[in-house]
Amino acid sequence: MNLYWIKTNRIIKKIFSNYTWDIPNTENKVYLTFDDGPIPEITEWVLEELKTHNAKATFFCIGDNINKNNKIFKKVITEGHAIGNHTFNHLNGWKTTTEAYLENFKRCEEIIQQSGINLKSKFFRPPYGKIKTTQAKEISKLGYKIIMWDVLSADFDQNLSKEDCLENVLSNIESGSIIVFHDSIKAFKNLEYVLPRTLAYLKENNFICDVIE
Repeated sequence: MNLYWIKTNRIIKKIFSNYTWDIPNTENKVYLTFDDGPIPEITEWVLEELKTHNAKATFFCIGDNINKNNKIFKKVITEGHAIGNHTFNHLNGWKTTTEAYLENFKRCEEIIQQSGINLKSKFFRPPYGKIKTTQAKEISKLGYKIIMWDVLSADFDQNLSKEDCLENVLSNIESGSIIVFHDSIKAFKNLEYVLPRTLAYLKENNFICDVIE
């Protein structure tokens, strides 16, 4: 039994309306997002797939991975994609004190700033989607939008077939959807199959893949 929603429940969106779950629009835009990178080869493969389909995306990066793979991180930026903070060590907010969580968040912020990136907008996605109200309030005070999602691909689920992963995405996408993928080693088995087919489907159905702003 899965302990996650593929399509985020409307009641959840309403209760936590201070978070961004989707971005309604009249231009048939959707918002692909990638968590946990940058990772050598995998993030670069994702960038090539996006380029092939003339698609833009938003990458929620782990500070430690930015440190280790700074050239790839900068490539994400130069190719016109947006980035967001995903903490320094992929912390679970529910299991972390607010003080420790904010310190880890700020470490990631510092790494991004040290890379010389001038962010137009500041975005944060809590790992696992788990964040305490106290943590969220402090991060929002620092000018960050907290970005959640409308559609979860569940590409990280090792028990999920690549076909079911694709179905998770294609059967739930609509204009304004924020869709979560992972440019991680763990998810690549599913991502390698799902991403090209998702991008082809979006193009065939006249969706525009844009960055979060």
